Amino acid sequence: MTPRPTMEDLLRVPGKAELVHHRESFSPDVAFYVGPDPGMRFFEGAPVFAAEVRSEGDYGPVAERAIAEKRRDYFAAGTTVVWDVDLLAVEVVRIYRATSPDTPTVYRRGEVAEAEPAVPGWRMPVDDLFP
Repeated sequence: MTPRPTMEDLLRVPGKAELVHHRESFSPDVAFYVGPDPGMRFFEGAPVFAAEVRSEGDYGPVAERAIAEKRRDYFAAGTTVVWDVDLLAVEVVRIYRATSPDTPTVYRRGEVAEAEPAVPGWRMPVDDLFP
């Protein structure tokens, strides 16, 4: 049985990106990758779980289209779960799965989010995203 990853295990190594299909790379805010450690090289392939945390430029119709396109690219590359984290919204974490990419599971403050089936058994209180 594989041990459950900790939050530290889920944190992306700074400066590394995942090389994927037609995109030169992805560089998610948080990712969980299954495979050999590439050392100082980029991870090959897609992470099974990726989290994108919105910045101030990630709002409005143009940004929404770009975020949706990036999510589609993740799924096309093999990612199974993508979190869209919006700390300014009531629906703080929207979880998209490759099996139902247009119907997110939504988590709000006071709830506990997950990344099933990409990271089985891992849970994170949404409130932990806030200082």
